[in-house]
Amino acid sequence: MRVEAVIGQQIAHLREARQMSLTQLGRAMGRYLDKPWSRQAVHQAERGRRAFTAAELAAVALALDTSIPALFLADTGPIELPGTTVTAEDYRAILLYAGDEVPLDGLEELIVALHDIAEVLSRPTLARLAKIGRIAEQVASAESDPWIP
Repeated sequence: MRVEAVIGQQIAHLREARQMSLTQLGRAMGRYLDKPWSRQAVHQAERGRRAFTAAELAAVALALDTSIPALFLADTGPIELPGTTVTAEDYRAILLYAGDEVPLDGLEELIVALHDIAEVLSRPTLARLAKIGRIAEQVASAESDPWIP
């Protein structure tokens, strides 16, 4: 997947989560840029059909109340850059900033694991299974407690 498409998907996801229209996002970005983006410009960005300047990325992040690295998050495999394709692991690694004095050993694996756990926990089927498990535990403990009629 092209990096512009990854960013576009994140913009669309965050915009929808904040219940903003294409026009509203374009206007909000106008507060940080010389002029607002049109509805069509936002639509093109969400479809991965435009490159972004640093100022535009900052404006999008501010308008959506998020961070610039959050715009680059991807749940896909390899990411296509103009000169090459990078692995998902290498792509995630460039999104990490641990500070100048913090070693990166193990940090990437932790971030990847946390991302995977969050993805699994967000699945509706898993939530239903967890609820069924809690009910089963309550029934089992009620049956084993002689003081419960």
